This record gives sequence, structure tokens and C-alpha cells, in this order.
Amino acid sequence: MITVWGEGRGFRVVWLLEEMGIPYRLRDVDMLAGVENDPEFLAINPGGFIPALQEADMVMVESVAILQYLLGRHGPTPLAVGPDDPAYPTYLQFLVMGEAGLMGPAFYAWAGGAFGPPGAADDWTGRLGMENLQSRRRLVARQLDQAAYMAGEAFTAADISVAYALLWIRRTGADRLSDAELAYVERCAARDGYRRALQACPATRGWAESVGF
Repeated sequence: MITVWGEGRGFRVVWLLEEMGIPYRLRDVDMLAGVENDPEFLAINPGGFIPALQEADMVMVESVAILQYLLGRHGPTPLAVGPDDPAYPTYLQFLVMGEAGLMGPAFYAWAGGAFGPPGAADDWTGRLGMENLQSRRRLVARQLDQAAYMAGEAFTAADISVAYALLWIRRTGADRLSDAELAYVERCAARDGYRRALQACPATRGWAESVGF
């Protein structure tokens, strides 16, 4: 049995598992209570961050790497674009960009205002995070001008990666989404796999309900 440790970016993992129809269990990790109070989790990931994925004796962290593992180990699946497909480079680019290009900069653009002292929202780090986020979103915008999804006209794991980041940006208020981004995340969130994942993740569902999307 696969165990997903923690929600947060672990929602990406649960979403993919629901899309692929793979059984799993979700084990809550209360980051607000402090992972130092959860020795069972720290034995799995001594880095103390979520998510982690456990399958038999194998443990992985980093949400996008976990997606790639599941697609490769439990495929084949139309959610993964193969190397011989002309869309493969675009798919791979956005699969990684959802975390490295969108979530990373978005977090640092947002965190100063959320956790820092007065003025931290507009410090050098916050401004750089926002500049990097906007530059990557221009690539998302160009793709959405050309196709419905990140790898073309079919939904793939790259959309789980990117749509999660855009939903996070919207829910935190880190920035406003464009009309095209809003339409895109609504397409992705209309999927049965997303809805099942939301039902399986109580913290994420409660957050979504509290902000209205």
C-alpha cells in the first residue's frame, strides 16, 4: 500500500493517485504543531517537510519527483507524455515548472507579508520572487494561448503540477490570476480526479471552502 505523508504539495500526489486509480492512504502531518512532535514522520523524512511517499521500503520526497515515480512505476498512463511524442519537451518543461518556476518564487513573494515583520512583503527577496513568478507565468500564458492544457489538448500530469501552483497562488492571495489562468484551473478542477482528491484531503478542502474556491 502506498502512503502519502502530508497534504500541502502532497495534494498533487493524491490528485495523481486518484486520476490513475491507485489505492493509497493519506497520513496527516501537522506542520503547525511542529514536526519535532511527530517522530514517526521524521523517521520517514528527517528533513521535516511534506510531502513524502512511502511504498514498501521505498521513500521519496519532492512532489514533482514523486509524480514522475508514480507515472513510471505504475504506468503506462495517458497522464504521461512519452519521449517519442512531439509534446514531450513541453510536457516535461511544465511538469517541472509547476514547482521550480511557479511555487518556489510564489512562496517567497508571499511569505514576507504572511510571516515577516512590517515591510517584509516588499523587501528584496519578495520583489525578486514576484519578478521570477511573473516571468514564468508568461510562459504559461503563451501555452494557454495555443492549447487548453500544458502539453496540448489533453490533460496530463504537467497540469497537476501547474494547476496546483496556480490554485495556491489564488488561495493565498499571492497574486491575481488572469482570465486565461482562471479558466484553466477551473477546467482542471472540474475533473473527477480532482474532486476525489479534494474529498480525500480534509485540510485542503477546508482551505478551499474557506476562501470560496
